[in-house]
Amino acid sequence: MFLSNPELGRKEAYVPGLTQEFVAKRYGIPVGEVAKLGSAENPYGPSPKAAEAVKAALGIDNYPDWTARALREKIAQKYGYRADQVICGAGETEIISWIIRAFSGPGGKIAMFVPAFPIYHMTAENEGREPLYIGMTDDLDFDWDAYLAAITPDVRIAFLTNPHSPTGRLVPEARIREVCRKARDQLVVLDEAYIHFSGTEGGIHLVKEFPNLIVLRTFSKVFGLAGLRIGFGIARPEIITPMMHLKPTWNMGNLQVAGAMAALDDDAHVARTVATIGEMRAYVLGELRKLNRFSVVGEPSSNFFLLRIEDSSLSSTTVFEELLKRGVIVKDGSVSFIGLGKSYLRIDVSLKKQMDRLIWALTDISNSV
Repeated sequence: MFLSNPELGRKEAYVPGLTQEFVAKRYGIPVGEVAKLGSAENPYGPSPKAAEAVKAALGIDNYPDWTARALREKIAQKYGYRADQVICGAGETEIISWIIRAFSGPGGKIAMFVPAFPIYHMTAENEGREPLYIGMTDDLDFDWDAYLAAITPDVRIAFLTNPHSPTGRLVPEARIREVCRKARDQLVVLDEAYIHFSGTEGGIHLVKEFPNLIVLRTFSKVFGLAGLRIGFGIARPEIITPMMHLKPTWNMGNLQVAGAMAALDDDAHVARTVATIGEMRAYVLGELRKLNRFSVVGEPSSNFFLLRIEDSSLSSTTVFEELLKRGVIVKDGSVSFIGLGKSYLRIDVSLKKQMDRLIWALTDISNSV
């Protein structure tokens, strides 16, 4: 074997949500009737302004600016920072890989609540770092005493996801401050991929207060640009600069930059999406409370929620497969999130048509399986 890193290939790769086309073909369901609720995508699709900007930027014969400077300047202006405090990547996932490589050495500990977004620990493991898992409470709430106690001097990076995935629980700002103070010389990564759906402004303003904080956001969710692959981070220049030297030289293409810049101005698309998700979240959670064999974990503040299977005769994989047969795609917690076990499904909030299909499918499963 020619691999220099023996960890590569030993563990399972990331498990993405299934496609509508796959389920339609497998179960003979019209593709337009399949409810895709496993990838947290925007139900309205891409920002119209972004779509037009991408069409207008189809000159693809020239190299892009290697720093994506125009987009970095636009992001900086929007959030009150300088361009040298912004870095852009092909989604948050690319930036996460730079963070782990730049700010921890081989064997370095990377702290995170579990269950967690898989890319945190998968990237850490593949880079020869050591994930440090902090368990949540029995009700999958944050155990802050355990998390803070885990941030010892040998921890190099501490991840927080807000709202948390897969629970959708919101992290109070006071707790973010507490983690940043405890970490001191360690890097705190605040992943705000879903923050728009929380009804809060998020924690970008905290970068002005804490030199050890980087805040990540994505264009994949509320802006509807998952297929373009765009994410960004905001931090002090001393955090951004090392990653600028580490990142691939031309990682951001002209279409990504054009689409993201236009999306930042599409307040109407963002407002429409957030309003719909809020309305449908309240609707579906209310309907699910009528089912005895399922319950919702906590009070989610995201565009997804975590469904607990209360009937011990059912597993998440069984319910996952039964939902597929009924044209509903969700995430099986047992294969998608480390430490979650076999009693949970992560499910997106979407349009009423999809929510009604989900409610019908779960009711049918409750009555027949």
